[in-house]
Amino acid sequence: MTTEQTVALVKALEPPAGRVDMVLDTDTYNEIDDQFALAYAIRSPERLAVKAIYAAPFHNNRSTGPADGMRKSYDEILQLLDRLDVDPTGYAYKGAEAYLQDPEKPVMSPAVEDLIARSKGYDASNRLYVVAIGAITNVASALIADPSIVDRVVIVWLGGHALYWPHTREFNLAQDIPSANVVFSSGAPVVLVPCFPVASHTLTTVYELEENLGRSNSLCEFLIDRFKEYSDDHFAFAKEVWDVATIGWLVNPEWAPSHLDHSPVVQPDYRYSLDRRRHLIRVVDQLNRNAMFADMYRKLANR
Repeated sequence: MTTEQTVALVKALEPPAGRVDMVLDTDTYNEIDDQFALAYAIRSPERLAVKAIYAAPFHNNRSTGPADGMRKSYDEILQLLDRLDVDPTGYAYKGAEAYLQDPEKPVMSPAVEDLIARSKGYDASNRLYVVAIGAITNVASALIADPSIVDRVVIVWLGGHALYWPHTREFNLAQDIPSANVVFSSGAPVVLVPCFPVASHTLTTVYELEENLGRSNSLCEFLIDRFKEYSDDHFAFAKEVWDVATIGWLVNPEWAPSHLDHSPVVQPDYRYSLDRRRHLIRVVDQLNRNAMFADMYRKLANR
């Protein structure tokens, strides 16, 4: 990377100072955190203009495979948009039905096609923020299909752990290591929001949600019910809503201090390989959980 390219990359990696356009790539049915992140983003119009939402693949005990996970996530997106009074037409898109197998062959989908087309309305001076909170297959596929995207986007990804962590065996990253490496090696401006020890601070409880959100609207009812479904026993039960950390960083970067570091390579044993000759990315270091949650609760409850 030339000096000129490095200067441009560092500029693109500066925390946003004003309102930004963004798309959200989400495995919405995988857990209970994507629902909160999606709603928080749409309810933050003073900082975020959400232009599209993409369903990402996932495979765990809530799906029979990546394709099923993506379809269930798409259906969950539609349920949320209904409660947010947002028309899904030209707004919600289905994503990949499989993980990346070849770093030179994209997994094409309506989401990838929309991201490529939509990004062409942006440039290095006015970038589209691509917020990914699942396996990063859709974003990697778009980068493979059209490498020029790197000059028009900033990728904010909740995936893996801190670069110094002893391993990065984390659900989003571990599902599709080839896609993670495509993104980390693309030269695109990447903001990494690690799960440990950053997003792991996004703990909440049924009791806190009911106290702060109550049953103030159908959206809050939906979110609380989804949260309660995660465990049959809520006594002394707390759960992370990991993905809201990405939205918190965009809404107010001061809540999530960060630094520049060199882009890692993910090894097959789920460890980072670090090389200071590689280009820079931004890595979030910590999270002011209380300030972010206060803002999110007020917006979700329309207070």
